[in-house]
Amino acid sequence: MCNFTKTGVLIAITMVPDVNRLPILNGLVLIGGRSRRMGSQKEKIRWHGKEQRFYLADLLQNYCENVYISCRPEQINEITANDENTSSYAWLCDRYVDIGPMGGILTALEFQPERAWLVVACDLPMLEAEAVNYLIQKRDPRKIATAFKSPGDNFPEPLFAIWEPHSLSILQQMFAQNKLSPRHVLVQHHALCIQAPDVQTLTNVNTPTEATLAKSMITGKGQGR
Repeated sequence: MCNFTKTGVLIAITMVPDVNRLPILNGLVLIGGRSRRMGSQKEKIRWHGKEQRFYLADLLQNYCENVYISCRPEQINEITANDENTSSYAWLCDRYVDIGPMGGILTALEFQPERAWLVVACDLPMLEAEAVNYLIQKRDPRKIATAFKSPGDNFPEPLFAIWEPHSLSILQQMFAQNKLSPRHVLVQHHALCIQAPDVQTLTNVNTPTEATLAKSMITGKGQGR
């Protein structure tokens, strides 16, 4: 079930983007966090009638050539043993251990380096099709990534972003320097940052209190339609 098992040293090759040929877009749902503050697995919360990991994967299927759910290697046995839905989805085990979401992004880019990756974290319960469509429309393949600005500080949000193939060599260099913040990569290398049409899209949920608030927001949004 684990799609990526390559080991050894990967030599970084700088890829020059061809603006006349848009790289094919894959999707990546990040579920490798340990959910310590939440006290339960965030990717299994049913915000929209199904577990969030499956909701996001199904959503990205409408826009991406292939969609993978990114997980820690030790998660895969529990996932395949306890959930009958797992065979309907593709899983990608992190080859980088304990470096946070950068490990999932690096793994994906090394797995299929010719593809761009639409990366989505599992702790964004307000994310819907309109936001995904808007991000894709605004995509600039000449940049290393296209990302929304975080409403709190206007910095780019790396965990709902399109990472282009030529970001791989940069991420590898940052990893070699033990610089493990995807956000810092986007800032330092001038990713395209755009304003989200709905700031609630980037609502991040990490605690039970935040989860309660998010549920109220989702309910209110549904009643307003």
